[in-house]
Amino acid sequence: MAILSFSDLEEKCILQNKTIYEIAEYEEAKLSEVDIDVVRLKVLEDLLAMKEAVKNGLKSKEKAISGWCGDDCAKLIENFQKRGAIFGKTFEKITEYALATAEENLRMGRIVACPTAGSCGIVPSVIIAVSEEKNIAEAEQINGLLTAGIVGLIVSNKVQLAGAVAGCQAECGVASAMGAAALTQMLGGGVKEIINAAALALKNILGLTCDPVCGLVEVPCIKRNAFLAVHAVTAAELALCGVESKIPMDEIVDTLKITGQLMSPLLKETSLGGLAKTKTAQTLEKKLFKKKQ
Repeated sequence: MAILSFSDLEEKCILQNKTIYEIAEYEEAKLSEVDIDVVRLKVLEDLLAMKEAVKNGLKSKEKAISGWCGDDCAKLIENFQKRGAIFGKTFEKITEYALATAEENLRMGRIVACPTAGSCGIVPSVIIAVSEEKNIAEAEQINGLLTAGIVGLIVSNKVQLAGAVAGCQAECGVASAMGAAALTQMLGGGVKEIINAAALALKNILGLTCDPVCGLVEVPCIKRNAFLAVHAVTAAELALCGVESKIPMDEIVDTLKITGQLMSPLLKETSLGGLAKTKTAQTLEKKLFKKKQ
């Protein structure tokens, strides 16, 4: 039975009495013709690469060539050290780690595209920060990442995970759904709760445009990683409390695709509309290209 939808995934979990991550690792092992242990080792390599990206991002203030971004994480760290975050230490780490990873990407450092480079800070920040604060074992983190992976894979069966195809809802939005699913798994949620968490996260970000200033993965992309990492946590918290999405995940994915098709080409990574064409953005664009010349 091929897993092409979330209803397929849920049905397979029920029939085989398995968790989502068990189905994910089995399917990947079968596809790659390797043992499950090999799959988990590869996922561990990705997890460690994510942690390294966070580590490198946290200690750097190097700005991008544009000069616009690269030190926002440092500002957060400095401020949190003085007053602490309103939502506490876990919130501090999630927002710091999301920015650290996204800023590492703009410096051309090594990151894990999860599911894309522009959304690379969301899943790692949620998994790593919560695991540190709640002392979640490495094996459980791997389970979370496997869960996130199959969520992204199923969505990609219907729509390409690219801002140029469906806007940022298909990048940061899907990453937030993946992060919500991973966290729900790590905190002991069941199959229905995990899929519901992904649904809550995704449906509440539908319509998000991709309008990068000057075509760079900087403004507003980097800060979106921090916002949508917190969005993922909210979805997981709601799902774990029994709050349900009245619209099934498969229908939300269909809506994501339709919304992307309805979205103007000016708002899909072309930098011809939205924030990319505000007065300030156009001024920044002129300065940047003048500097390059």
